[in-house]
Amino acid sequence: MGMKIGKRTSIPKIFTTWPHQVNLGSECILEHHIYFKYDGIWQSGASIIIGNRVFIGSGCEFNIRKGIVVGDNSLIGSGCRFIDHDHGIKLEKLIREQQGTEKSIKIGKNVWIGSNVVILKGVEIGDGAIVAAGSVVTKNVPSNNIVAGIPAKIIQNRELNFVTE
Repeated sequence: MGMKIGKRTSIPKIFTTWPHQVNLGSECILEHHIYFKYDGIWQSGASIIIGNRVFIGSGCEFNIRKGIVVGDNSLIGSGCRFIDHDHGIKLEKLIREQQGTEKSIKIGKNVWIGSNVVILKGVEIGDGAIVAAGSVVTKNVPSNNIVAGIPAKIIQNRELNFVTE
């Protein structure tokens, strides 16, 4: 019923609300003060799934009710936030008492997410994509694209970035 941790994955001081909701792949490197927060009622099975050979920088927060999957060989910079839910906004009720929408987050393989990025509910980031530091991602990012800004927008396609020497 505990956290599943793959071979040769290093675990520093981390925080988690429901350890059985977290599945860490093999050969991952996690820095200190990462918060795996499953923000729902108890259920079986993992909702936070981290692939193999993933790097997660210090101070990251996974605030998850529905689910998040991070693909193999991805890099997540320090201070990133992943939030897959929100609150309702009706005037008739207190915001804190309203159920919001929940949509899973999916991070592809070989993705680089810079420091202090926020990725919100329902976002899918394609394989090989890069998210610039400080960006807020509210929409899907196609494979092999670089996005930046608030909200994040495509600034370059890696496939068109030829370097000649």
